[in-house]
Amino acid sequence: MARFIFITGGVVSSLGKGLASAALGALLQARGYSVRLRKLDPYLNVDPGTMSPFEHGEVFVTDDGAETDLDLGHYERFTGVAARKTDSVSSGRIYSNVLEKERRGDYLGKTIQVIPHVTNEIKDFIAIGEDEVDFMLCEIGGTVGDIEGLPFFEAIRQFSQDKPRGQCLFMHLTLLPYIKASGELKTKPTQHSVKELRSIGLAPDILVCRSEGPIPTKEREKLALFCNVRPDSVIAAQDLSTIYDAPLAYHREGLDQAVLDAFQISPAPKPDLTKWEDVSDRIHNAEGEVKVAIVGKYTQLEDAYKSIAEALTHGGMANRVRVKVEWVDAEVFDTEEAAPHLEGFHAILVPGGFGERGTEGKIKAAQYAREHKVPYLGICLGMQMAVIEAARNAAGIKEAGSEEFDHESGKKRFEPVVYHLKEWVQGNHKVERKVGDDKGGTMRLGAYDAVLAEGSKVAEVYGGTAIEERHRHRYEVDIKYRDKLEKAGLNFSGMSPDGRLPEIVEWSDHPWFIGVQYHPELKSKPFDPHPLFRDFVRAAKDTSRLV
Repeated sequence: MARFIFITGGVVSSLGKGLASAALGALLQARGYSVRLRKLDPYLNVDPGTMSPFEHGEVFVTDDGAETDLDLGHYERFTGVAARKTDSVSSGRIYSNVLEKERRGDYLGKTIQVIPHVTNEIKDFIAIGEDEVDFMLCEIGGTVGDIEGLPFFEAIRQFSQDKPRGQCLFMHLTLLPYIKASGELKTKPTQHSVKELRSIGLAPDILVCRSEGPIPTKEREKLALFCNVRPDSVIAAQDLSTIYDAPLAYHREGLDQAVLDAFQISPAPKPDLTKWEDVSDRIHNAEGEVKVAIVGKYTQLEDAYKSIAEALTHGGMANRVRVKVEWVDAEVFDTEEAAPHLEGFHAILVPGGFGERGTEGKIKAAQYAREHKVPYLGICLGMQMAVIEAARNAAGIKEAGSEEFDHESGKKRFEPVVYHLKEWVQGNHKVERKVGDDKGGTMRLGAYDAVLAEGSKVAEVYGGTAIEERHRHRYEVDIKYRDKLEKAGLNFSGMSPDGRLPEIVEWSDHPWFIGVQYHPELKSKPFDPHPLFRDFVRAAKDTSRLV
């Protein structure tokens, strides 16, 4: 049976609960244990799939097609354990499940209440797969005191009571603000947060305190005394120059040892941190720098492209260079030329997105990269914009565009080289979709196979011709334009196994220009960089030597 670690947050949000959970998972793995990480989000959306990236950052997609919180990306990057649909749930999903059961009559006419029906649904979710791993880490989104989080806190309280004594542990992450005027580190917000937690029946075993610097002994003892935890269970989480230092930093602070002590695991296996020492070395001892422009429309919020930024970092680590990312707003190119904004970059990346806003700028970025022989990686919409650019400027289809933009505006303006995907094959069955379907969960989601052309650039990059990658899109490049585009020099070098859906395009006369319909960034890890990002950064490195 798994031991359960519940990670809660207090004082303010965005302190790094997801990162702390992922780092702890990595440390437990380093000691030889198997782990799985889960996220329980109190918001009422069924999943983050329909949320604006400005609201919630990027949407992370699992192999089995779940649209989840970006923290699951951290979990995968740090532990290498592929997340599943059963690793992410929201209040919306919980309430939806309860109401479906009520409509079916599963509750035999009883009055449906938060306790026990909603809390039981949450407990059932937490327990899924508990016999598969040594440790199950469950992060509760938001902060203690949030009204929508109360059913989750009550559920984990009940869950810990249902389990044998010593099988559940509570870790609480808080903030220790530094008051510059008085030169003091303040413990009172943490004390209040723990008091709030205790008032709903939860007592933290471990306190993880975010701070700008180390926690002095006096403050550490004060926190231990007033929050009723052992002094060696007060863990400092100082600001770091890179998130990939987190496992080593938490180990130095004794987080993994505090967890094992709380579970009374003694003697505990010694950790093997060689992998993380190598990761840290590659980041801190880079042998050069490359500049990459990310041309997108959510550039004001870097979390909107979290996995892409991390995958570029991984590609840099593989090539022992530091990747300096600059965010370029695609809408700027609507009124200005692209060249002045893109000169001096060693590579250009155009990420995914939805809607027409900023797309003409992305098309100009693809054109600049093609004409100036700058390495280009187009992801999802970034590939579609590269195809539209090729159709307009190389294949003579002057009105080329996407059906998505016509649907958005309500009138036909373009020749749709990109169309709304109405059916595709998933496993052994056909999936069908209509334009008017609900937005949530109706895309081509999750892992699908692709076949790469022999001798193509991507086959060389991957080192083979069969791949599996994660998708998240409704619109697809139309195969009927393949001949025209290939005559112009844009090769369709990757296709779905049935040969109907284009997965990858590349320019034959360009040193490195690849567009992919899927999201390779979702599978990249610091100790196992994705092949496309590894080679993209290598190409940028080669360009930097020429500039």
